[in-house]
Amino acid sequence: LYLHVTHPMASPMAVGRRFMAALSRGKAVRCSSMRKQMKFRTFCASADYKALTTLSEDQEMLLDSVSKFAEQNIAPHVAKMDAESKLEPSLLPKLFEEGLMGIEIPEEYGGAGMSFVDSVLTIEELAKTDPAISVIVDIQNTIINLAFLGFGSEEMKSKYLPRLATDTLASFCLSEPNAGSDAFSLKTTATKIDGGYKINGSKLWISNSGEAGLFLVFANVDPSKGYKGITAFVVERDAPGLTIGKKEDKLGIRASSTCEVLFDGVEVKDSDVLGEVGKGYKIAIESLNPGRIGIGAQMTGLAQGAFDAAMRYMLDRKQFGKSISDFQGMEFQYAQTQTEIEAARLLVLNAAALKESGKPYIKQAAMAKLYSAQVAQKVSGEAIEWMGGVGFTKEYPVEKFYRDAKIGMIYEGTANIHLQTIAKLIKAEYDA
Repeated sequence: LYLHVTHPMASPMAVGRRFMAALSRGKAVRCSSMRKQMKFRTFCASADYKALTTLSEDQEMLLDSVSKFAEQNIAPHVAKMDAESKLEPSLLPKLFEEGLMGIEIPEEYGGAGMSFVDSVLTIEELAKTDPAISVIVDIQNTIINLAFLGFGSEEMKSKYLPRLATDTLASFCLSEPNAGSDAFSLKTTATKIDGGYKINGSKLWISNSGEAGLFLVFANVDPSKGYKGITAFVVERDAPGLTIGKKEDKLGIRASSTCEVLFDGVEVKDSDVLGEVGKGYKIAIESLNPGRIGIGAQMTGLAQGAFDAAMRYMLDRKQFGKSISDFQGMEFQYAQTQTEIEAARLLVLNAAALKESGKPYIKQAAMAKLYSAQVAQKVSGEAIEWMGGVGFTKEYPVEKFYRDAKIGMIYEGTANIHLQTIAKLIKAEYDA
């Protein structure tokens, strides 16, 4: 069957509809001209194309549910948690009950069985209300759970994934006093003993460690091999010799605990090794890359939360007889700011989509994390200025967003580390 159209300027959609109708009748189809072939290809491309910000019906429902959860269960406690630097005790069980701690964990292990993109969307939505709660959900989903899914044996998955999905918070123990950006210079050791290992050392700046029931610990089984001796171990909170040390009194994200974790002769079994002995460095790298996308989502949500609060205030606030949002000088500022937030969101969603599809995404993850952190700092600072004196007080949330934003330039890789990563990958592209 040849496709014929009644007008030479018929649209690609018109040509495409004729094609699809013919296919539905079981006809073999070829186009009678090059122009029609191009129109049909345009139709096919438009039919498959989806904007990054176009969400599925399930994703729309997810975000609506998360937004309502945040408004009802998180928002009433934000100021108190920040002031006391303490997580509201009732919140963690609710996060599990809502299914937000095992988003990608398959249903057979008690999780939601959703996607990485769904995790990223959830993290951003929560950060609009409280970035501290957002990072709790972020670390569990984009680092801990993915590490077990990617490197755990079936026995380990069956043992730990149901707990991680339903009731157990976990911490990622990599950083040390002398191993920050140079993470693989860690000094914590795991000495071989009969049937297992004995871990000695200390970890610093360990997020969520105050409430964690499980720890993913990186220790070196053979320091003479350098980073190739690093191995990942799963350690229970009640393991003899494991203690939670000093809790940091932080500038921001204060509801998320950050503590020292000490290991004094902590014994683990051979079966507690995640992945292979000596392959912990690989687990760390492959866990942190998606984690950076999660932080990008957190920072984007933070920026949007600060922007939303400031816009509501500016629309209501009157000076010189009109809303301050109507002054052209203000219009230019918030138009520019919203553009930057949208750019950060697109970088994050693009990196998440690449990761989800199994394509290379390390450069895009670094870009997303770097830029979203920069935008979060800028937007939260401008939000305070837009609101004037009240923005500088704790009566409104923007000063907290401003304090929370600073960590985005530091954790999950500093700004300079990400710039170095991006530059290295750019050079590799041109050298190829």
